[in-house]
Amino acid sequence: MIIETSDLTKMYGKKVGCSEICLSVGEGQIFGFLGPNGAGKSTLVKILVGLLFPTSGTAKILGRPLGDLEARRKTGFLPENFRYQDWLTGEELLSFHASLYGLSAQDKKRRIPAVLEQVGLSGKERQRVGTYSKGMQQRIGLACALLPDPELVFLDEPTSALDPLGRREVRQIILDLRRRGKTVFLNSHLLSEVEMICDQVAIIHKGRIISTGVLEEMLSGAVEVEVQVEAQTPQMLSEFSALSRKMTVDGSRIRLSLNDRKDVGSLAGIVVRNGGRLFSLKAVQGSLEDLFIDLIQEGGGNHHAGHNPTNL
Repeated sequence: MIIETSDLTKMYGKKVGCSEICLSVGEGQIFGFLGPNGAGKSTLVKILVGLLFPTSGTAKILGRPLGDLEARRKTGFLPENFRYQDWLTGEELLSFHASLYGLSAQDKKRRIPAVLEQVGLSGKERQRVGTYSKGMQQRIGLACALLPDPELVFLDEPTSALDPLGRREVRQIILDLRRRGKTVFLNSHLLSEVEMICDQVAIIHKGRIISTGVLEEMLSGAVEVEVQVEAQTPQMLSEFSALSRKMTVDGSRIRLSLNDRKDVGSLAGIVVRNGGRLFSLKAVQGSLEDLFIDLIQEGGGNHHAGHNPTNL
């Protein structure tokens, strides 16, 4: 595993930063880490990259304990609120960060043009960073994180300040990293972005992970169905209710949140068996946003309990 944590906890006095975090992140995937503002996302990332010390628990990065220098050489990090020296050119900034990474003169000469090309800033390297647009500054930040050709890249809210075009550009860079076999730990609250690119997801709320798993599997059971039925009977509505987590009836229209998408096929049979007239049946798979809001409102509860936070 590229990242493994066991009961990782950070306390700020009596305040919880994150609590008993257990995660396993495999090689070559984009892992989405989600939560409301203040949920503990950045705290965990800062622990994993060595900027904070945990209060308790353990973790391994690239098979090595936290703080191991060999692991840090193979790790890239783009913080959420970064700011670089405005007076430096893009090339000078990358040269400075290459020195911080301990790259040799030969590696600097090779890697700086490579990352500029990778993030789409070739030809802009002699402009001062202070003249860069927000999108360009985000990309030069990514370039700094990618200088050592890392096996693992932590991106903390990499698209939150960007316009749709800028978000798309950064998204393509992240997908390209996966194609190159890199592992990306994406810390974000932009759920649509995560849904587009992530392989696995964990949701954190009030410092604790409340759901985790393969994104496709997490969404497979979340389905909303709208049925238009006339000649409804109490028995029909009772059978509908037994299959759903939530049901609302508005005249002939019935809206159901099914426990399992496999139950969609049973609805028509229930209508026919109870003498109803079925005019339409429309199923819409729930989005990550639906799942996220549902879990946060329940405060973790038992919903989606099958997604064990300790086992990805």
